Amino acid sequence: MRTKLTLTICVLSFYLGFSQNIQIKGTVYDANTNDPLPGVSIILKGTSKGTTTDFDGLFTLDNITPGSTLVFSYIGFKTKEVVINNQQSLSVALEEDLQSLDEVVVIGYGTQTKKEITGAVSVVGSETIEKLNPVRVEQALQGQVAGVNITSQSGSPGSASTISIRGITTNGDSRPLILVDGIVIEDLSTINPSDIESVNVLKDATAGIYGVRAANGVILISTKSGRKNTALKFDVDMYTGVQETSREIPVLNATEYALLANEAFAAGGDDLPFPNVNNLGRGTNWQDEVFRTAPMSNLNVSMTGGTEKSTYSAGISYLDQDGIVGGSASNFNRLTGRINYSLDFLKNFTFNASGLYALTHKNNLSENALGSVLFNALNMAPTLGVRDENGDYTLAEGLGNEVINPLAQIANNYNNTQVDKIGGALGLKYNFLEHFNIETRYQFNYSEVQGKSFAPVAFYGSGKVFNVDRNNVTESKDIYRDYTWDNFLTYENSINDIHNFKALLGMSVFKTTGEFSSFTGYDIPDNSYGNASIDNASDVVDNYRNGGNTFDTRLLSYFTRLQYDYDGKYLISGVLRRDGSSKFGPANKFGYFPSVSVGWVLTEEEFLNESSTLNFMKLRGSYGIIGNDRIPDFRFVSLLNGEGTYVIDNELVFGTAAGALANPEIKWERQKTFDVGLDAKLFNNTIDLTFDYFQKRTEDLLVVSQVSGVLGAGAPGSSPPIINAGIVENKGFEFQIGYSKSFSDDFKFNMSYNFTTLENEVLFVNSDNGFIPGGSFGVGQDPPARMEVGQPIGYFYGLETDGIFQTQAEVDAHADQTNAAPGDLRFVDQNGDGIIDPDDRTYIGDPLPDVTMGLNIGFTYKKFDFTSYLFASIGNDIVRNYERNQSLTNKSVYYLDRWTGTGSTSEFPRVTTAANSNIQFSDFYVEDGSYLRMQNIQLGYSLSPDDLRGIGLNKLRLYLAVNNAFTLTDYKGYDPSASSGAPIGGGIDQGFYPVPRVYMIGINAKF
Repeated sequence: MRTKLTLTICVLSFYLGFSQNIQIKGTVYDANTNDPLPGVSIILKGTSKGTTTDFDGLFTLDNITPGSTLVFSYIGFKTKEVVINNQQSLSVALEEDLQSLDEVVVIGYGTQTKKEITGAVSVVGSETIEKLNPVRVEQALQGQVAGVNITSQSGSPGSASTISIRGITTNGDSRPLILVDGIVIEDLSTINPSDIESVNVLKDATAGIYGVRAANGVILISTKSGRKNTALKFDVDMYTGVQETSREIPVLNATEYALLANEAFAAGGDDLPFPNVNNLGRGTNWQDEVFRTAPMSNLNVSMTGGTEKSTYSAGISYLDQDGIVGGSASNFNRLTGRINYSLDFLKNFTFNASGLYALTHKNNLSENALGSVLFNALNMAPTLGVRDENGDYTLAEGLGNEVINPLAQIANNYNNTQVDKIGGALGLKYNFLEHFNIETRYQFNYSEVQGKSFAPVAFYGSGKVFNVDRNNVTESKDIYRDYTWDNFLTYENSINDIHNFKALLGMSVFKTTGEFSSFTGYDIPDNSYGNASIDNASDVVDNYRNGGNTFDTRLLSYFTRLQYDYDGKYLISGVLRRDGSSKFGPANKFGYFPSVSVGWVLTEEEFLNESSTLNFMKLRGSYGIIGNDRIPDFRFVSLLNGEGTYVIDNELVFGTAAGALANPEIKWERQKTFDVGLDAKLFNNTIDLTFDYFQKRTEDLLVVSQVSGVLGAGAPGSSPPIINAGIVENKGFEFQIGYSKSFSDDFKFNMSYNFTTLENEVLFVNSDNGFIPGGSFGVGQDPPARMEVGQPIGYFYGLETDGIFQTQAEVDAHADQTNAAPGDLRFVDQNGDGIIDPDDRTYIGDPLPDVTMGLNIGFTYKKFDFTSYLFASIGNDIVRNYERNQSLTNKSVYYLDRWTGTGSTSEFPRVTTAANSNIQFSDFYVEDGSYLRMQNIQLGYSLSPDDLRGIGLNKLRLYLAVNNAFTLTDYKGYDPSASSGAPIGGGIDQGFYPVPRVYMIGINAKF
């Protein structure tokens, strides 16, 4: 009886225990995209029991005891643990592990995991780009990558930016090499940022695998691609917004302007221009007249998917953006399309194909120049109305030869550029003999750039340089072609899982050509843009009648790379590249460029691998030499491509003459790059640290020499020879720290901060006078910038001020300064010879920042997300050159604090029409351009998968954003972030078109 009772109790206990176990069903999806994730591993913690998700991200597990923990893991995503209570249905979101040591990074002709990288490589992911919503790709790098500085050449729609990686290393072309899915791209305006999956920046000698074109760094852009075994998915991103100027420069109103003009004329002994100022009021604010609240919108649709053996993706986008100056007169629109496809076929073959298409159209206004629209808006007299009593645009009489009515200028502006571009890449890879693969890639670009400008007959005022007496139209068409053919063999093997080898041997052929045509026609019927074409012109001139309308550049390269690591602990990589360029003569055509990098993963050592605080630490270093050949073609030989004018039978005949002076001895510019760095992860990988010290020394700089005019270098179509004549060094530190932690399923926080220090110095200049000048200031003055030994490249060279003369006694006691009087700027006699002259000029600033910083903060709380991105530039100077300084041009309100008598001020000089030296280039016109900018601030709200169930969407996110929300700076001009980008002559503000503030509302949808 007892035995039966015991057996019954055991059976009941087993039955009750079993009945408490439950079946779990669920879905695993990407937290960022809401796409289901196939192949996710799901393990019951502490056991070997588990399963994987199917094609639709679904899974089922039986006999799970409440209180158990399920562990979800997937390559490239953070592992997640979920405790099972009594729920029988789960919806699990996995987050991408952007800091994972196993994340694959593109490094050039191959990939490596983050753990294996021995060079200085930075990565910006698609999530960051999506939050920033940049119009151009390079805008997404500012503040995100230490060592990369982006300066806007203009805030006009579609305008380019200057990208500098670890400083300016040459006084020539300092652009980095940019590849999009292996396709060389020169103009980033043709790329849709929404298509980008990741941006990898190679900053040190490891970029040398790309050879001559990598001297200024390499930016590798990968566009979005599909995943194998995933269903077709669509992604729709769209936003719309309004733009406004981020600043107006405060200038004098009509009454203030008239009073100052009267004071200036009285001080000069002239009659007052405004005897009665009582009824002038505030007058015309010309900045209000030219600035607009401008719309912009963007739509992007993409699709991705994959089968067991293939992946595919495609996208199309359209951007339309008016300008804050002139509205549609500076419109930019862009249509882009892309396609990526990959197929595994037969047994060991992989085929890859990608294509890019872009069609852009831009209306161009005059900007950042003497006589530009904003220059005129700042200098135009506020006492004048926009139109006169006849309804015609007011003439700008008495304001100098360059200042005209900016509204009339916009109305008569007909200047547009259209770019039609297609690029593609084809690749075939074959794996054989277990450890080998051979790959061939062919990439090409073809683009047509068509321009048209029409100048109608126009009269802006007496003596204006912009008056047009005979209308004309100019039509141009430029065709660019290039191709790159790469072939390489790779060997990869591991011996006993300790000795890991990878070897690469390859060759590359590159060719780029261009054909230019341009014609100007005169006397267009009816002075109408509708009739403006070369076919309707009565007189047509070929602007390339003397040739010079083609170029042909070729490169032939061989390269090899060896990589080895011992047990994931000791890492070494070596590169040797031999480049041959058609830009150098036979004796110097080829150059050899080696580099080496090493790494030591300290946390793989026994003395650190048990650390509970330090999860990962790696020391790394690199050194290498990279060549640069970015000069015009065939400058080592003399060509007949100059312009010759001859008299034959008493008539002028145009022909050809010798072109640029040749130098058969020019050779490769060489950059020697050294880097040592540290990567670390701490406190359960919540803190990520990166530190680098770098030094870049560029030798044999390719510069345009200064020669005597008797050699004919100043003749039309000619120029001085190019020589190797300089050394520039950049060195500094980079530091980046990131923090990311999920405090709960509802709240996640992340923050990153980076800074870069930069010290630039010219070490050698081989020229007769010891410097190379550049830039412009005012009218008829010497170039204000120089490249000179002991100074930063492009530093500002002018007179140093020491306050303002307060009395005639101070003037008499000072060195002889032409036309000096009380109230004038007092210049320092640097050489002590008792005379203020050009020999007293000295260093008065430079446009290069000493430190740049980025701070990014973000968090998610339940369905809300917030991000903010700040950037700071410290130590850069800007030249204020947007003031015409004529007697009757307008002035900024700062002149209200001018000198008016002894002791009144020592900051701003007097106003007068009398001759003086106040307009000479001096530090009075040089300002601190340091600034802190809130680049983007964004708040989003996402619906959960449960909210979207039944409506066919995987993700729906709404957001509000502000780009360029605010800028803190002491600079008086429009925008401290703008620069022409010129190595010598950058940082001179002639009325920069400011980067607009943009208010946006957008939506992200996935289905």
